[in-house]
Amino acid sequence: MKVIKRDGRITGFDKEKIVNAVLKAYKEIDGNITEQSIREAKNIAEHIFRHIQKDCTSVEEIQDMVEKELMRSSRKDVAKSYVIYRNDRTRLRQKNSKLMKTIDEKLKGSNIQNQNANVDEASFGGRRGEAISELMKQHALDNCMSEMAKNNHLNNEIYIHDLDSYSVGMHNCLSIPFDKLLANGFKTRQTDVRPAQSVNTAFQLLAVIFQLQSLQQFGGCSATHLDWTMVPYVRKSFTKHFRDGLRYVEKLSEYKTARFHEWLLNDKDNHPDGTIHLDDSEFKQQYPDAWEYAVDMTKREIYQAVEGMYHNLNTLQSRSGNQLPFTSINYGTCTNPEGRLITKALLDVSLKGIGKLHKTPVFPCGIFQYAKGINDKPGTPNYDLYRLALKSTSTRLYPNYANVDWSGNIGYDKNDPKTIFSTMGCRTANGLDINGFGQLKDGRGNICPVTIILPTLAMIAKEKIWEQLPQASKEQIAVPPYEFTKGDEAVAYFLNLLREKITEAKDMLIERFEWICSQSADSAKFMYENGLMEGYIPDEGIKSALKHGTLAIGQLGLAETLQILIGADQTTEAGMKVAKQIEQLFKDKCAEFKEKYKLNFGVYYTPAENLVYTAMQKFKDKYGVIPDVSDKDYFTNSIHVPVWKEMTPFEKIDIESQLTGYSSAGCITYVELPSSAKNNIDAIETIVNYAMEKDIPYFAINVPNDTCLDCGFTSEIASTCPMCGGKNIERLRRVTGYLTGNYKTAFNKGKQQETEMRVKHTK
Repeated sequence: MKVIKRDGRITGFDKEKIVNAVLKAYKEIDGNITEQSIREAKNIAEHIFRHIQKDCTSVEEIQDMVEKELMRSSRKDVAKSYVIYRNDRTRLRQKNSKLMKTIDEKLKGSNIQNQNANVDEASFGGRRGEAISELMKQHALDNCMSEMAKNNHLNNEIYIHDLDSYSVGMHNCLSIPFDKLLANGFKTRQTDVRPAQSVNTAFQLLAVIFQLQSLQQFGGCSATHLDWTMVPYVRKSFTKHFRDGLRYVEKLSEYKTARFHEWLLNDKDNHPDGTIHLDDSEFKQQYPDAWEYAVDMTKREIYQAVEGMYHNLNTLQSRSGNQLPFTSINYGTCTNPEGRLITKALLDVSLKGIGKLHKTPVFPCGIFQYAKGINDKPGTPNYDLYRLALKSTSTRLYPNYANVDWSGNIGYDKNDPKTIFSTMGCRTANGLDINGFGQLKDGRGNICPVTIILPTLAMIAKEKIWEQLPQASKEQIAVPPYEFTKGDEAVAYFLNLLREKITEAKDMLIERFEWICSQSADSAKFMYENGLMEGYIPDEGIKSALKHGTLAIGQLGLAETLQILIGADQTTEAGMKVAKQIEQLFKDKCAEFKEKYKLNFGVYYTPAENLVYTAMQKFKDKYGVIPDVSDKDYFTNSIHVPVWKEMTPFEKIDIESQLTGYSSAGCITYVELPSSAKNNIDAIETIVNYAMEKDIPYFAINVPNDTCLDCGFTSEIASTCPMCGGKNIERLRRVTGYLTGNYKTAFNKGKQQETEMRVKHTK
């Protein structure tokens, strides 16, 4: 007699396997195996063997017969135990089978999804990393969270970001306290690094620190005020070059030069840091040639250092998948001559581009900190740098613009650049810390986010109303169920459900927060040993630092949600009214949770690079194609105006500025302009100024950035390059707040479609 196994293989009939399976059921109920249970198990095995009619029987058929025999016995409880055991084994096999199939696809690179536009899924590292990621995701779902959290994620209601990192207890992102690390030095696993003694060294260490920290977390890293950070190192370099100038240009002896340096170090009243400042007029007047030499050499060193940073951050692969660290640099408010030199160099090198083709650098994300009285209009100290920033934006998309005077950052210290409003490139921001750090940005980050899939909740609300209708009423309705009611009743149901889900999102974040806090500081030794995350007290554990970070409750698909509920999105008066109700609920609940739990809950307008696509696919699988809702491959990101809506940039800003104030954990607004914008910097300035006046916290401008890989020409290119006729074109576009390579190959299917549907805001 033969048995067909589940994988198709054929083997001989084995009575012992039946006996063992039945005995497990007896042991589950009785706690042990008795002589009686052994006899019963053997009898069942023998009975099945004698009564099988076919020469070849499947495993499933044999198990059905075992079930039937147990049900005929007096031990119905044992039969039930066997059924449960069998079902559990079936689920486990199915789960493992699906998982192994996915892992096989990832290892072979046969089903590339481009879930992260910054990961090369076709590479050895990418395939290995994606396969491991699938295993860790399943582990997180099965072992690291409650059934409530797992079900919300699987049901497309509340998405848990970076599930693979959940398993090991990693946190999301961090604004790195570079001032401290560059001044004090730092330790790594293999060695220790001395404090920087020049601007060139400082920029090299900046790239090293970015890369090291990116390995301690799953999100991005930022420098919150790079122009201020580099001031001491510009002065160190300038002082060295001035000493050389005294010897080589002024012909001072080495002895006199050394005595001058010794005097400088001891002159604590005028030069407490032992360096010459670029506004020290006495040395400029006394040694004009040496001064000019030092200025020239310092500028050269700064430009070489900045170019080195750009090249390092676009070539130093980190993590699995040949992935570059997600890095951001904020700058623009330092009015010292040293800080101004840094900002100018950052912008000049951005404009120049990197590599032999002078391509637009993807990293770091440049963010210009727009501040009233500092750089906002003619006559302010850094207005010339603002104009240079606008020029760079018109060609390179970077920098974006952070609104230093944003109402959400009230209470910052104008004399402390570590509290000035800054952001990660994607949009993540740190708000007021309820645990004592105020508006400090350095050493804080987003600990973990979740995102509520709003369209799913809207459909659930509509279904609940539908279920309550009398059958006669349902039969009279001649439209699809999702269209049968639009208005106050649907909105009320939705808001009640959303209130429940925001509360569940809070519980999910606390679950993950506690899991992250349970990890050893050795898990992220570089971060904790060197004080990158502020507030860490070894005796109190890593929670002492993590409590200052943000727990972000995000959202996706506001526009589609409004279509489901009332048949209009936020570009209409009716849609905006409901949108504000939704956002007010998010804001109120997060404020309530923040006060109650003493944790920094915040409203997050999620970047959702991959989620816009995957959430839509799940939605379609359940609800099908709904006009104006799921008739495309992506959901509209967070609270954004749908990308196909034609309007002016000012109209888009007007709409989104009514909603950005509800967010405390990060948001972005951007507009689309044609390539001709690079010839009209005044127009771009008008748009950015308007966004800042409208209290937009973080703003960006998208312009076409196509590069001919044959000759390097960069602009908007159709099918062939207008300069050389080449067809090898790379099309760089913004994926979230960040830029990412050629969108035709780097973006997922949904994000590609969204990019192609973007209209220029030039109505």
